[in-house]
Amino acid sequence: MYPLIRNRRLRTSEAIRSLVRETILTPSDFLVPLFVTEGKGIKDEISSMPNYFRLSLDQLEKEVKELWSMGLGSVLLFVKVPENLKDNKGTEALNAEGLMQRAIKTVKNACPDMLVMTDVALDPYSSYGHDGIVANGQILNDESAELLAEMSVSHAAAGADFVAPSDMMDGRILTIREALEDEGFINTGIMSYSAKYASAFYGPFRDALDSAPVDQIDVPKDKSTYQMDYANRFEAIRETQMDIEEGADIVMVKPGLCYLDIVREIKNEVDVPVAVYQVSGEYAMLKAAAEKGWLDHDAVMIEQLMAMKRAGANIIASYFAKDAVKLM
Repeated sequence: MYPLIRNRRLRTSEAIRSLVRETILTPSDFLVPLFVTEGKGIKDEISSMPNYFRLSLDQLEKEVKELWSMGLGSVLLFVKVPENLKDNKGTEALNAEGLMQRAIKTVKNACPDMLVMTDVALDPYSSYGHDGIVANGQILNDESAELLAEMSVSHAAAGADFVAPSDMMDGRILTIREALEDEGFINTGIMSYSAKYASAFYGPFRDALDSAPVDQIDVPKDKSTYQMDYANRFEAIRETQMDIEEGADIVMVKPGLCYLDIVREIKNEVDVPVAVYQVSGEYAMLKAAAEKGWLDHDAVMIEQLMAMKRAGANIIASYFAKDAVKLM
C-alpha cells in the first residue's frame, strides 16, 4: 500500500530498469528472411522495402557470413522465380537444381551451422500467383498439398533444416510430415504458418517476389478462401492445434503487430515454440514514417520487436533483424 510501496523506485535509473526488465531481445530471437534471385553480383533494392534487397547467390553467400558474424544464426529463404519458369503446378519448385535448392546449398556451404528454413508455397512458382493449383476458379486443396510435400522433400534433400509451409491448405502438415518420414528425412523440422491471415500488409513482399495473384477471369482475386479472416480469433487456435497434431514442430502467426492478441492466445494454449512474422508492410510503414521524420526509427523498431516477444513469441521473423542487433 502507498506510501510503503512505491512502484517508481524500480524506474529511477536505467541500471535498475534493466535489472528488473521482464523481456529481453537477443540475436538468437531472430529469423532473418532473405530474398534470392537469379544472376551474379546482384544486390537489388526492393523499392517498397528500403534498404532490403534481392540477392544473387554470390551476394547471398556474403550476406549469410555477415549475419553469422553478428550472431544471427537462422535464415528463412524465399526465391524470385523467372516468369518463363512459372506454371499452374509450380513445376520448377521440384527442380533439384532450382534456385531454392541452390540457395540452400549456398548458405550451407558458406555457414554450415546456419539454420536454414525454406518457404514452401506455390505462389512464387505459380503463373497465377496463388499458393495452390487453380482450377475452375478455385484453389485445389489436396492436389496442392501433395505438391507442397514434394517440394518439402526436395528442400530437405538440398540440406534445409526446416521447411516452412506458408500456404494454409488443409492437412498439408500431415502430408508433408509423412512425405519427409517416407524419404528418411526424420530430422527435418516443420515450421507451420498456422495462423496466417488474409492481410493487406503483404504488398511489399509480393513486389519483392512478383507473386501477387493475377487479375484474370476464373482466377480467385485474392487469397481469402485459404488464408484466415482477420476478424477471427478462436479459429487461429483450432488451426494451430491441428497443425501440431499433424506434426508441426514450430507454429507461426502472421502478420505480427496487429495480431499480438493471437500470439498470446496461441502461446497460452500450446507447448511448442511460437513464431511471429513482422511482415513487409509493417517494415515499409516504419521506414516511410521515419523518412518523413514522423517517427524515431530505432526507438519504434525496438519497441515493436519487444512487444512481439512480450506477447509470447519465441521466434521473430523480421526484416529489421540486422538493424536491431546493431543496436543491442
